[in-house]
Amino acid sequence: MNGTGTGTASGTGTGTDTASATTTATGADTAARADATTATGADTAARAGATSADTDTGAGADTDTGADTAARAGTSHRTGNDERLRRWRLVLGGGEADGTGCSLAGTDSAMDGALTALYGRGSKSSTGRDRSAGLGASAPSVARWLGDIRTYFPSSVVQVMQRDAIERLGLSALLLEPEMLEAVEADVHLVGTLLSLDKAMPETTKETARAVVRKVVDDLEKRLATRTRATLTGALDRSARISRPRHRDIDWDRTIRANLKNYLPEYRTVVPERLIGYGRAAQSVRKDVVLCIDQSGSMAASVVYASVFGAVLASMRSIATRLVVFDTAVVDLTDQLDDPVDVLFGTQLGGGTDINRALAYCQSQITRPADTVVVLISDLYEGGIRDEMLKRVAAMKASGVQFVALLALSDEGAPAYDREHAAALAALGAPAFACTPDLFPEVMAAAIEKRPLPVPDTP
Repeated sequence: MNGTGTGTASGTGTGTDTASATTTATGADTAARADATTATGADTAARAGATSADTDTGAGADTDTGADTAARAGTSHRTGNDERLRRWRLVLGGGEADGTGCSLAGTDSAMDGALTALYGRGSKSSTGRDRSAGLGASAPSVARWLGDIRTYFPSSVVQVMQRDAIERLGLSALLLEPEMLEAVEADVHLVGTLLSLDKAMPETTKETARAVVRKVVDDLEKRLATRTRATLTGALDRSARISRPRHRDIDWDRTIRANLKNYLPEYRTVVPERLIGYGRAAQSVRKDVVLCIDQSGSMAASVVYASVFGAVLASMRSIATRLVVFDTAVVDLTDQLDDPVDVLFGTQLGGGTDINRALAYCQSQITRPADTVVVLISDLYEGGIRDEMLKRVAAMKASGVQFVALLALSDEGAPAYDREHAAALAALGAPAFACTPDLFPEVMAAAIEKRPLPVPDTP
């Protein structure tokens, strides 16, 4: 249930009683939360996102669990008004403040309990007891809750609720226990959390943690590797065009376009005075790629995706890939690129940022500037020398290096970033933008071919 859904539910109720109950529920619940518990609209929004997955049909239906299907069957006889009240009841959390007058039983009650443990704060339950968010400090109670949410909600919602539990209720410490790691739903955000806990992680947990990270990395490689290799192989071939190609290496589309002036109408023929071809890029290293990754805490998801892409690029014989991570120090992890899990556990999330020092190291590794692409992945908050950083970027571009600045490499959109530094890079011809994993192959292909980068539109 998103913001649009909420507006529709309260504005198009099938009767005066429904509209009144909904209005009363929303106002009373908000007042009670704000007055007694300091809860915010995010509580209601989060519950709405979770509960909508239970009743919405369509895109999420194929991920429903058996228990959720049973719940649907049990509610199929409800009228539209009853179902609307049920959903509002799950969103608002019950008690006198919800104003729906709707009681829950069976699976619905169990779902409400799972939501209450995470999002419920401060209001009274139907039994008169205080409802407050909390999963308890013990691993068994959290493990039971994790089992419950996996029973009642689809995987995509489980991942959101897990992330909320870690952030809102401070459950990071429990991830240090192997039993807990085996119970959670693995995703990119969980990997970032585990990497931030790596130094505090006992040896008994590290093997389980690596298995969790391995699963996420393998899933990402399956999703991204084939398209990335295909896109970049085509770009490498096109960038290696030659003027005297063999017949099988002729780029016929570009050859015809280049010779249209030689069209003979009487013969309906184009005379190809100049052949344009592309070399077979896989025969040798054609391009050098340097991935320079900011490992500050806010860049966790980007570090995960960049490590996976680094391993994919390193597997291509025609690309020499170097992967560098930095905070205030610089670490070259190129020799670990055959296994992105090793790369990830070689990072150290958190700390300061010295982009200038990192770029200085990358610049020292460039031997073929005209055939080199440098990708800086950072939110651009510079703790080093700003002017020197910009001078290095300008010097690299002047020497022929293709410089790409990504504010993020994830599905989360643009993070908070230093807008002044981003504007300065744009003035140098290196626009800084957030890039999704699906767009990254196209960005790299454009850089390899020295085309304008496909910068996404910003709202």
